[in-house]
Amino acid sequence: MIKPDPYAALRIRDFRLFILSRLFITLAIQIQGVVVGWQVYALTKDPLSLGLIGLAEAIPAITVSLYAGHIADIIERKKIIVVCVTLLAFCSVALLYFTTHLGASILMAGIFPIYAVIFVSGIARGFLSPANFSFMPQLVDRALYQNAITWNSTIWEGAAVGGPMIGGLIYGFFGITAAYTADAVLVGAALVCYVTIPNRAVPPATEEQGIFEKIKAGIKFVFNNQIILSAITLDLFAVLFGGAVALLPIFADDILHVGEVGLGFLRSAPAIGAVSMAVYITHHPIKKHIGKILLWCVAGFGICMIGFSLSTSFWLSMGILVLSGMFDCVSVIVRSTLIHTLTPENMKGRVSAVNSIFIGSSNEIGMLESGVAAKLMGVVPSIIFGGCMTIAVVATTAWKATKLRMLDKVS
Repeated sequence: MIKPDPYAALRIRDFRLFILSRLFITLAIQIQGVVVGWQVYALTKDPLSLGLIGLAEAIPAITVSLYAGHIADIIERKKIIVVCVTLLAFCSVALLYFTTHLGASILMAGIFPIYAVIFVSGIARGFLSPANFSFMPQLVDRALYQNAITWNSTIWEGAAVGGPMIGGLIYGFFGITAAYTADAVLVGAALVCYVTIPNRAVPPATEEQGIFEKIKAGIKFVFNNQIILSAITLDLFAVLFGGAVALLPIFADDILHVGEVGLGFLRSAPAIGAVSMAVYITHHPIKKHIGKILLWCVAGFGICMIGFSLSTSFWLSMGILVLSGMFDCVSVIVRSTLIHTLTPENMKGRVSAVNSIFIGSSNEIGMLESGVAAKLMGVVPSIIFGGCMTIAVVATTAWKATKLRMLDKVS
């Protein structure tokens, strides 16, 4: 029996350029996330202000998402990506400007301008997500979907490892202006890589007439497919209730006492685990018991969040976050494989838009939930509550979604 080539997708030039673009843009986003979070908390000392960062991005992303998915199914996806990354570059430059002598005066009256820039970036990311999601499978053969998805996840997680670490180190040793400069340069590099990928034709249109009918068809497809719906729902609630990322500046400053450099390491820890798991899966693909593996990994993520909230040791906290990233990586790869494999090519923009509303924006809404819960319950109790809710959602999904629980493999 011939073993599958773990590097098959990487042998395709356009896919290599695509994941290199993803590397640069993810590094930039992660650096920006660390710096904005630390900057806002330093200015306000209010956990709710950290949650509002997520809200400022989630509102526009959710608002445009369904329309963005429709656009990704009728317009060349590369063109959408280039426009969105260009807008993100302008946002990075604006944040950089706020750190200059002239720009700093804008923040004298408050941090609203930072939220405004994040709001605009939310619009760009709302359109970018379905275009990126549906563009990737156009670069590889269907037989290479899982391999391409795994490499895409590996590169993304690798950037998520490096981004916060680089952001924390640059911020800590060279200052905020240098950190935002790195952010802007990386977005520019991503734009160059995307531009060099040749266009791909728009898939044949579906039969529905009109924007609303087409969007409705995408939503109906997701809600009529129990496997896709339950997989998306699992990650929605895991991210919504189980995420502690928004509160990491508080843990770094007030509980673990490791400062902004330590914050960078804490932000990197889940991605360290995730990239390790992604590399393992690249060489040992998941072939059986996909449904049960997904359920157990999401439950494991919730348990990790409870353990992290109780830790007062920096290295123990790092270890728990690494383990949480390993569990999360499996769910990301399984969910992406299911959506790419079970969704027709000409509906991937709309289906990925629904996925973005459930998953992508839940990261930002989860930041708000974390901030509000921490304000009302306290930081540690709020994380414990979220971990318990994640486990409860897994138990409910395992009970109700029998097709997912019994799913053995996807072809």
